[in-house]
Amino acid sequence: MTSHPDSPPTSHGQNIAPVIAIDGPVASGKTAVGLNLARELGYRLVDTGMIYRAIAWLALERGLDVDDEPAVVALAHDARFELGQPATDGGPTISVNGRDITAALRRPDVDRSVSHVSRMPGVRQAVLDLQRRLANEGRIIMLGRDIGTVVLPDAPLKIYLDATAKVRAHRRYVEFKSAGTERPEAEILAELHQRDEMDSSRHVSPLRPAADAIVINTDELNLDEVIARVREAALSPP
Repeated sequence: MTSHPDSPPTSHGQNIAPVIAIDGPVASGKTAVGLNLARELGYRLVDTGMIYRAIAWLALERGLDVDDEPAVVALAHDARFELGQPATDGGPTISVNGRDITAALRRPDVDRSVSHVSRMPGVRQAVLDLQRRLANEGRIIMLGRDIGTVVLPDAPLKIYLDATAKVRAHRRYVEFKSAGTERPEAEILAELHQRDEMDSSRHVSPLRPAADAIVINTDELNLDEVIARVREAALSPP
């Protein structure tokens, strides 16, 4: 790993990557890993999936067809997004035009619509400048689908978290249940298969690991084990 002049020192005097890019499919563990590491390192966390979900939510709230690309792109350019940083007892938040909509981002209709929105070139361009501006400030962990390949190709540390669709569907089922929403696990699995196909086959920024990413399969790992592997990578010498 290449050192960076602004890399923050650890308690052992080592330098840690000022920017950590974490990619992977839905429910592969990106958010949990990023959130815990951000708290541990004192880094900011940017979950770029939240931005795309916020655009999907806004399109649905406005009654737009999520396949109407000109209308959705215009919406993405016009909306004002504010990202709140994770507190010790909570995750990052996002507000659209002054309204905190974090709790609405896991709605089933948003889940079904976000891939339609995120594959639009105009929407991705609208989000790109914000992502890069935040990364340039350093001390940041950024989560997404194309952070290491497109958004931050020069990031000093790129992680790709992966897991089978069956494992990820169960994780999402538990997540919904803990939030008070009962959904059949088979239905969630079918949606994940569809989402994976859309994300990996789109022409713009398809989901795939960067050539120099560290790929971690999380099927058999608990959260602490995944965090330990990412932390070790962040502290590894060049």
